[in-house]
Amino acid sequence: MDELDSALLAHLQRDARQTNRQLAAAVGIAPSTCLERVRALRAAGVLTGFHAGVDLPALNRHVQALIAVQVRPLNREVIEGFKGYAAALPEVLSVYVVAGRDDFLIHVAVPDIDALHNFLMDRLSGRREVIGFNSSVIYQHTRNPVITPLP
Repeated sequence: MDELDSALLAHLQRDARQTNRQLAAAVGIAPSTCLERVRALRAAGVLTGFHAGVDLPALNRHVQALIAVQVRPLNREVIEGFKGYAAALPEVLSVYVVAGRDDFLIHVAVPDIDALHNFLMDRLSGRREVIGFNSSVIYQHTRNPVITPLP
């Protein structure tokens, strides 16, 4: 990664729909050089894909929450099984396996508080391996739109 790669990544993260010609002009290089650099970033696994941003309320997902979950027994089979189960639920946006008091953080987006309560009661409390959970409603979320390399 050099400064040119970092600049290309920053511009692509802001707008992945721009043409190669537009991207090249934005960073001040020839389109052929730009194309070669972007292909190299994909081949190296730095660029993993191009994604569409989605407005959650437009999809009737007005309430978001982070749910901390503890499972037992702590073994690979239980962790992998629960991770797969949670990731397949339609309300779930992300599943994180974490260290510390909790074993998972699950990011959900649902229509309303009643739907969040139903999710907790119907999807989590009945699972044998779940020994506890705690939910935190998200009031606001700010995401850094550009991720830069660290030294």
